[in-house]
This record gives sequence, C-alpha cells and structure tokens, in this order.
Amino acid sequence: MNATLFSQIQRLFERTYAAVGVDLEDCLIDRQRCGQLSALAGAQARELSELARTFLRAADGRLHIGIYYSAWLIDQLERNDPRSRLHDANIQCLIAFVEEINHALHAALAFQRGMRTIEDENFLRHLELQAGVDTYLVLLLFVAFFRKPRAISRKDRRWLRFHLFTRKDPSAYRDLALQNRYRETNLLARRYTRFLDSLSDMRRLEEIRLFHALDYERKKAHILALPPPR
Repeated sequence: MNATLFSQIQRLFERTYAAVGVDLEDCLIDRQRCGQLSALAGAQARELSELARTFLRAADGRLHIGIYYSAWLIDQLERNDPRSRLHDANIQCLIAFVEEINHALHAALAFQRGMRTIEDENFLRHLELQAGVDTYLVLLLFVAFFRKPRAISRKDRRWLRFHLFTRKDPSAYRDLALQNRYRETNLLARRYTRFLDSLSDMRRLEEIRLFHALDYERKKAHILALPPPR
C-alpha cells in the first residue's frame, strides 16, 4: 500500500477544505472485511467497482468509515507510480484511489457539520459530485507538475475529462438509481470543472470552498445557473 501517496492526497484535501481530525489510512480494510460490508450493504453494492469502495455507517452518534482498495489496484499504482508519470496506463487507478479518499473525507466533514442522512440519495450524489470535481483538480496538479514550465493545454484538460467523465458509462449499471446518480453527477461535474478552468488560482480556491459547503440541491442549482461553457 502506497501510504505516502494516500497521506499526501488527504493532506491536500484538508488544506483545501478542513481537517477531519483522523488519519483516514486507519480506515483501510482488507478484502474479507470488504466482502462482509458489501453483503450488508445490499443489492446496489454488488454493482459497484471491485477495485475500490468506501463504506459509511452512522451509529451511536459516530460515523464509521471503511476504505477498500484491491491488491491489483495498489500493485498497478506501485508499478506505475503517478508521481513519476501520469499516462493512460495508470490514470484510471489514480482516479479510483483519489475518489475513495475524497468520499471518506467529505462524508466525515459533512457528518461533523450535522448531516446524518448518509444513506439519502442526495447525500450520495453530493459525494459523487464533489469527488468528480476534486479529483479533476488533483489530476490537474499532477499534469501541471509534469508540464513545467509549460502551461496545461486544452488537450490535457480534454484528456482528463475523458478519463473522469466520458469513460464512465452509467448505462452499465442495472440499477436505475445508480444509472441516474452517475449520469447526473458526471454531467454536473464536467460542466463545473469547465467553469473552474476559467478562473484564476485564487478565485478558484474561493469558489470551491464555497461550493463544498453547499448541499447537493444547492450545488446542482449553482452549476445550472452558471453561464454556458464556451
């Protein structure tokens, strides 16, 4: 397990938003525990990726988090470390890796703010939309590092959006709720990231911090009210 990469990404999100007060690496679970929690989670869980999953449960006024990564995914990241080079062979594994950290972190922050309806569809969409936006921004940092001193190009941004939003096919899910959840959040995240690309670094940071504090319906309304992308 590449703990250093995990820790770096958690610290990046915490610097952007707020500290969760716990090392999320302590929430990592093995394959056996993932199987147990998947069985408890019901039919929808059987359709989720076997590469990486985040489990959430509220009990006794506390949020319990389990983060699972398959041995194959970790092996791929160790063989093709994205800190050395980001390319077609490792970007999907990095996306899955980052998204689960993001799910756990934003669920914890929302719980601390008093949001307890973690099984509500809008809460799940909130996590998916936020993960799409934040993962795009993390990937931009990787690309910017490797492109220095050149600027990130439109081609780079199109490549990132393809892997984040186009390669995900919501129609592959049999469950209509999952189809609708991923279809809507993909479209919203794609549109919002194009808006973020138009902002300066300082303005972008202010914007995403305000966006993070909104619930899902207000996030959606905010994005739909933005001017159409050029």
